[in-house]
Amino acid sequence: MDDLLQKTWNGERVSEAEALQLYSLPLETLGALAHRRRELAKAKAFDGRGNDIITFSIDRNINYTNVCNVYCKFCAFWRSEKAADAYVITHDEIDQKIEETLALGGTQILMQGGHHPKLDKQWYLDLLSHIRETFPSINVHGFSPSEFIHFREVFDEPLEDIIRDFHEAGLGSIPGGGGEILVDRVRQKISPLKAMSDEWLEVMAIAHRQGLATTATMMFGHVETVEERIEHLERVRRQQEESRAAGILPADSEAHSGHERSAGKMPAAHCAFTAFIAWTFQSENTKLKAPTVGAHEYLRMQALSRIYLDNIDNIQSSWVTQGREIGQIALRHGANDLGSIMIEENVVSKAGTIYCMDVADMQRLIKDLSYEPRQRDNWYGLVG
Repeated sequence: MDDLLQKTWNGERVSEAEALQLYSLPLETLGALAHRRRELAKAKAFDGRGNDIITFSIDRNINYTNVCNVYCKFCAFWRSEKAADAYVITHDEIDQKIEETLALGGTQILMQGGHHPKLDKQWYLDLLSHIRETFPSINVHGFSPSEFIHFREVFDEPLEDIIRDFHEAGLGSIPGGGGEILVDRVRQKISPLKAMSDEWLEVMAIAHRQGLATTATMMFGHVETVEERIEHLERVRRQQEESRAAGILPADSEAHSGHERSAGKMPAAHCAFTAFIAWTFQSENTKLKAPTVGAHEYLRMQALSRIYLDNIDNIQSSWVTQGREIGQIALRHGANDLGSIMIEENVVSKAGTIYCMDVADMQRLIKDLSYEPRQRDNWYGLVG
């Protein structure tokens, strides 16, 4: 174990078997190793000031519909088409939400929805074009891989064509939603009608080739094993490695202008996974009967994620599910980003998790740890 501890401290790559050994360490030790790996990862960022800065973003989570036909057991948000509270957003409604976001200094909307069986491709293209024309400074970080797999089935078109057309209409980047655990045994248990692991990764690979940055996620603490969590990390790391090998992600990915990024015009040579975000299963009002895990386990997995994902620069704290105090502690367990103030959040709140934070709260939490708080965009360029 001493050799493994030194190897980890030095920043060397660890294997799946070694990750399992690290997982068994006392949380204090694992957290210290993750913090060291965070310092190594961010040392050259922001003109060499990466270890002095903790970033955050201002965006809004807009769920364009809650109608969904995949009925995930862990989700309390979805509704059938005939449900009394089923909805599809209008352009006027989304305009109001974006105007409120801009008024608070926001630069992005995170737009995701249920798998609506009847919305056609033109509906989505019209929505994206409307946002781009009405709010040209807003980045649309939208549509998870599982949604794109759904689109492929509904539109009866290749993924390459759908992602290209969405990008041209105004999509700027793709979130990692629907990642859950990238192991099909788990996915078959919790969301059997949703995209499987290879399909999720296929969407990400195509997006990277087409010049779209994406994020990667993990929702854990339900029916998966620790070994399967590590397998999930391995699949994410391998996909990032393949993108690097193809020349998709250069060493200096933070050197490009915010204008290029916000316009969704980043060349394919500069796009891959920008960040990794993990959170725990939130059980209230869901159909999934599984033991949940607490803050201790969350911090342990986030720390392990920082160590294992040695080719993803940014690890984001999930204060939305853990609360602001644990969100702050996560910044000493490998995270370099506090996430977004989340002006609106509808999915995990339906599962019983309701935490709120504004910019002043975020700045205070970051300053309390003697870091400089800085707002950033989706590509981890500093704002202002």
